[in-house]
Amino acid sequence: MNPEHAPDTAHQAPAEPVSASSPALSAPDALIKPKVTVPRGLMVLGVLSGVALVAVMVLWQKVTGMQELLARQSAQAQSQSLEASALAKQAVSTAQETAARAAVLDARLSEVALQRSQLDELMQSMSRSRDENLVVDIEAAIRLAQQQAQLTGSVEPLLAALKSADQRIVRAAQPRLALLQRAIARDMDRVKTSAVSDTPNLLIKLDELVRLADDMQPANAVVTLKQNEKNLVTPPKASQNWWQAGFDLVVGEARNLVRVSRIESPEAALLSPEQAFFLRENFKLKLLNARLGLLARQIESARSDLTDAEAMLKKYFQASARKTQATAALLQQVQVQMRTLQIPRVDETLAVLATAAAGR
Repeated sequence: MNPEHAPDTAHQAPAEPVSASSPALSAPDALIKPKVTVPRGLMVLGVLSGVALVAVMVLWQKVTGMQELLARQSAQAQSQSLEASALAKQAVSTAQETAARAAVLDARLSEVALQRSQLDELMQSMSRSRDENLVVDIEAAIRLAQQQAQLTGSVEPLLAALKSADQRIVRAAQPRLALLQRAIARDMDRVKTSAVSDTPNLLIKLDELVRLADDMQPANAVVTLKQNEKNLVTPPKASQNWWQAGFDLVVGEARNLVRVSRIESPEAALLSPEQAFFLRENFKLKLLNARLGLLARQIESARSDLTDAEAMLKKYFQASARKTQATAALLQQVQVQMRTLQIPRVDETLAVLATAAAGR
């Protein structure tokens, strides 16, 4: 419905009856203005037309207002849509920027985590390296002390090295070295309680044996008269006949020429004086070799030489002679002390050190 054409229709509607009611009027009659009576229906129609016109106008105003409201709302909605689009774009850019920052933070976080892991590994490596260096130093010190103890025949260097190793482990305060500390404590107790012979005393006794070798009698040597028998004064005898004195002289000389003795080794009776000299020299060489083996800490070699010297002493020298008995007794003492000359080893500590160095 168009409001602009509505009034024309309202004005033209009442003219139709007039034109319909006066078709037969002539022109002179039309010039006369008679009194025209308006019908009631026409008035009602005009009133209705006016009311309709007012209603149309009101509706038109309302429609116009609605159009303006819709236009404003549309413009506002469009502006809001533009703002929302701008906000959406800004949100998208912000989200992208946030995602980029999050990616950068994740990368930095991963780098920090990697650096932290590397730092932890470095610290553990440094700590492990320090522990390994400590273990290697302790092992080297104990092995050197073991060699010094074997060379000197004293356990003092070994005890000092074990005490120093125990103090270093206590200062390190590493739980993984607790087993090593217990092994060191057990080895220290074993070394302290071990009986070790005095090497200088053994050397003195070996020198005494070498000196006694020159005074020993071979098994085939003629028994000399003792000094008290030489100086013994025979009591004066009664006067005898010349033939009895001659007989006694012959019997005495015969007894000095013939000697009957028991020899355990037949080959000892066949030694010549030159061979007896070399026998003494060989006996002294055995003793000197045992002395050198003792100084070189070759205990088994020294024991073997002493065993050979004892066998020569029993086989080629007089067992009943006082010098031979003294030499045999002294040689037996040296052999007994040689059995307790072995320096105790710290194998348990060395085994734990090897395990700790291997990292197991």
